[in-house]
Amino acid sequence: MDTVIKAADREKRWVALTSAMAAVVLTGTKAVVGVLTGSLGILSEAAHSALDLLAAAVTYLSVRISGKKADLDHTYGHGKVENLSALFETLLLLLTCIWIISEAGQRLLGGKQVHIDANIWAFLVIFLSIFIDVGRSRALMHAARKHNSQALEADAVHFSTDVWSSCVVLLGLACVWLSERLGMPWLEKADSVAALGVAAIVVGVCFRLGWKSVNALLDAVPPGLQGKIETAAAAIPGISAVKRVRVRSSGPDLFADITVVMDPEMTIEAGHRVADVVEDHLRAGFPNMDIIVHVEPERKSK
Repeated sequence: MDTVIKAADREKRWVALTSAMAAVVLTGTKAVVGVLTGSLGILSEAAHSALDLLAAAVTYLSVRISGKKADLDHTYGHGKVENLSALFETLLLLLTCIWIISEAGQRLLGGKQVHIDANIWAFLVIFLSIFIDVGRSRALMHAARKHNSQALEADAVHFSTDVWSSCVVLLGLACVWLSERLGMPWLEKADSVAALGVAAIVVGVCFRLGWKSVNALLDAVPPGLQGKIETAAAAIPGISAVKRVRVRSSGPDLFADITVVMDPEMTIEAGHRVADVVEDHLRAGFPNMDIIVHVEPERKSK
């Protein structure tokens, strides 16, 4: 079992590390091309990628820490670090949006003039961004689903939206390029509008990821999970009723406390065997669940 856990931790760390390395490449490339071309769309993407780098680094550290075993100070393990990482990433994304909206507002309404050079390098850096983001979002989501990691899932969703935001910026650059050739200067505003499109996409992602992270930190469980556990436990021979089910999460792991009712005439040894069967049965359906079964005697009516 420990070998399987270590292999999973190594895979999660490697995926998070490659994501951080990709963020380094994209941040540097976008920043250089954005400054040279004057494109707010590309500069907003560069700022976004810079925060991506910080978020990816935090994700890498979080999966390292969350893989540590439970200790005296953290009896449920360190899995909540992944939930904190996802929430931190959400806050970083919101900061990006504030800057993008402010700069776009100055260019659209404040009269700030910036010449945009929609050259081949501007288009190439966006195509490069889309190519890298598609690859790493797929790798992150595969690892997130495989290991039930919210930190990796947050990164995966984040980078999948980066693909769409890059497409919006690409559209803005195309409009600027057309304005130069068709003599329509108003089309240059499309770059700033595209930047606002990026911000709108990111804000939507922030609310979804933030809500999910807060719920995880408050020990919210997926709808219907308690009912599934109760139904599965009640189906075990020897269980008269399931009195209570409590579930909490810690990163990719689940912890369940179940109170079951058994025949009072049953011996302690027999009751213990039934409790073991309950644990084994539930663990088969929920491999990442730590289960404690409490047994109470059934009250016989007089």
